Amino acid sequence: MINDLRSYDLFFKFIKTYSPVGFNGIDPADPLMIELEEYMEKNNQFFIVGDIVQMQIQYTSKRSAQLIGVEPSELTPYHFFEATHPDDIQRHGLARTKIFSLSKDLYIKEKGELFLSTSLKMRNSTGGYKNILFQCYMFFVTVPCKTVHYFQVHTDIESFKRNKNGNHYYVGNESLNFRYPDDKLLSVGVNFSDREFEIIRMIETGLNSKQIASKLFLSLHTVNTHRSNILQKAGKASIPELIYHLKESGLL
Repeated sequence: MINDLRSYDLFFKFIKTYSPVGFNGIDPADPLMIELEEYMEKNNQFFIVGDIVQMQIQYTSKRSAQLIGVEPSELTPYHFFEATHPDDIQRHGLARTKIFSLSKDLYIKEKGELFLSTSLKMRNSTGGYKNILFQCYMFFVTVPCKTVHYFQVHTDIESFKRNKNGNHYYVGNESLNFRYPDDKLLSVGVNFSDREFEIIRMIETGLNSKQIASKLFLSLHTVNTHRSNILQKAGKASIPELIYHLKESGLL
């Protein structure tokens, strides 16, 4: 029986049980799997688990069809990109690149664990788009072979309060951030509005304020105000410093 619908203890129990066998031979009739599926049914979630070194999804739980319109047996990494809203494709690509980079670091160091999470608009089984939280847990193992596994939970967060000043994004080794989402967790991330982030991207390509104003049909004063607000939010001394930070974080 599930006592706490907000705890991820069942996920960690699953990892502890099946990681030693490389997540092979997972039996859907296993009482642990039955309990997990019940848990995710109530929380509107599904998970995938795989080997990043071999670039394989080894198991997908049942609710992928409801959340992103693809049956578990058919799901591939391609389907996540295909179902992503066009506005979020770039962020999705950056997050994916960051996951590979972090996994490479774990593999080289031969130890450790890291977490990455972000929110993306994904197409569901009815053709509409919903806000989905991606939470990826990456960890190095030596049994049954040397590799980096990833366990990725997907949660429908459409009913949560939207962060109007940006999108959720977290990278780090704090396991407390790998939990069922709440408003506090979802407020972690990029605190720039869509317009501010658009201006940051334009600056990164080499455009000056006058050129940005022309492209966005804004006044020069408005663009400069945005630039000032961006630096104030970021707590950085300059835009180049901010751009470097965003690139290192996998956000640009």
